[in-house]
Amino acid sequence: MTATYDAIVLGAGAAGLFCAASAGQRGRRVLLLDHADKPGKKILISGGGRCNFTNLGTAPERFLSQNPHFAKSALSRFCPQDFVALVERYQIAWHEKTLGQSFCDGSARQIVDMLLEECAAGGVELRCAAPISDVSHADGLFRVTAGGQTASAPALVVATGGPSIPQMGATGFAYDLARQFGLKVVEPRPALVPLTLGGDDVLFRELSGVAADVEVRCGKAAFREAALFTHRGLSGPAILQISSYWKRGDLLQIDFLPDHSADWLIAAKRARPRSTLRKMLGEGLPDRLAMRLSELLGVERELGQMTDRDLGLAQSRLAQWQFIPNGSEGFAKAEVTAGGISTSELSSQTMEARRVPGLYAIGEAVDVTGWLGGYNFQWAWASGWAAGQAL
Repeated sequence: MTATYDAIVLGAGAAGLFCAASAGQRGRRVLLLDHADKPGKKILISGGGRCNFTNLGTAPERFLSQNPHFAKSALSRFCPQDFVALVERYQIAWHEKTLGQSFCDGSARQIVDMLLEECAAGGVELRCAAPISDVSHADGLFRVTAGGQTASAPALVVATGGPSIPQMGATGFAYDLARQFGLKVVEPRPALVPLTLGGDDVLFRELSGVAADVEVRCGKAAFREAALFTHRGLSGPAILQISSYWKRGDLLQIDFLPDHSADWLIAAKRARPRSTLRKMLGEGLPDRLAMRLSELLGVERELGQMTDRDLGLAQSRLAQWQFIPNGSEGFAKAEVTAGGISTSELSSQTMEARRVPGLYAIGEAVDVTGWLGGYNFQWAWASGWAAGQAL
């Protein structure tokens, strides 16, 4: 026998839980399905286990999409302060870390428990360990077979995310389902992911574990945060941020001393002619990095023995050091997925598919990807709320 609902939500992650709760509390009968044995698994590991649940600096321009305007509607109608108000209503202590990043003082488990309580308040039926074996659509109803049971509803919400962190059970199921219903998919790729180095750049891999505050650029995008050298290449917040903009073949430019003036080295020559480049770099960078950069620049003499032209060239290279990554560490290490179900297929107001009434897509399944630091959670809440209000 087929059970009937007002809506079936596929995926009990951040977006799916919030959407189900929003719809349930509006009186809709909602079934929430997930193939994992427990809900909110990626929430639990986020933010080092403390869940960076939003960013107070959320703005549409901090999201990537083929349509940069798509996210504006949902983000404006459910903003970070709305989610913070919910967190505070549940008396969950939180703090702003840096750059608007908002974390639980305690554990990410508090956010999952809050979302489950919100679902319970809406009478949502949650079914985990229910792998989906079939989805069909006929006579205005979607039929979903999961865990050997079949349910139907006039509305189906795809909230199964992208393939990042496959060890947590993540797959490209959302894209398969989208294509089944004739929706376009923007090629998915790893985002917020460490980048790998090869060729001459492999020399920097010997600096594994060394970090420095830098400015990194790729095209018009630029981020000022820490970069970390790893045994495979580059990581750290600045690199994860820029990775969302990087595509194979693109070069990165790193300013190793972003707080220094354009002629700092020439000024240093006047003030301290007996000093060396390595010593000067060591005052602003870790010793191992200072040594590597001075070796690669081939500047071993005292500054006073060098021409202003040579020092100018060294300054310029340090401010625009070029790396050409040969790849990334892939979906296994990517925090999110860029690309996904094309926004051209969806209503920005409701997240409903234009050509398939009753079909919705939210969260990471959609071609909207936020910066590092709570932005992707905010998109999950905002898109989930938009769909939940429309169901």
